[in-house]
Amino acid sequence: MTVNTVKDVKAQARRLSEAMARAGNPVALSKAYELTAQAAGHADWNTMVAALRRAEPAAQAKGYALGDAVRGRYLGHPVSGRVHALRRKGATHYDIEIALDEPVDVVESPVFSSMRRRVRATIGADGRSIGRRSDGVAHLELD
Repeated sequence: MTVNTVKDVKAQARRLSEAMARAGNPVALSKAYELTAQAAGHADWNTMVAALRRAEPAAQAKGYALGDAVRGRYLGHPVSGRVHALRRKGATHYDIEIALDEPVDVVESPVFSSMRRRVRATIGADGRSIGRRSDGVAHLELD
């Protein structure tokens, strides 16, 4: 059986624990995790999980991948660019960095401006950042 994800490995460990219990040799689930990792050639469970997470495809937040063209709004300004960096952050969020086609002014002052060519945010699967402006609008909203 090929194991591709942490979810698959957890299911395999649960099946091992249940099978051992049926055979009269009950094994705690934590021990089944360790045995599953060792059987796959890893030193321990944490090492196996780290290896599986590294091997998983790059973040798939709303289908974004490195190099993809994206459009949306950053601090209320329309933006477009390409995904420059993408990293999973927990189960449901992703860190995204976008190289913008045109710089965006991140200051709302008439006195000065600050232009950015790249923007970063932590986004959910809906393409909206978890960071908010004081008026409650997400910093980054991708279409």
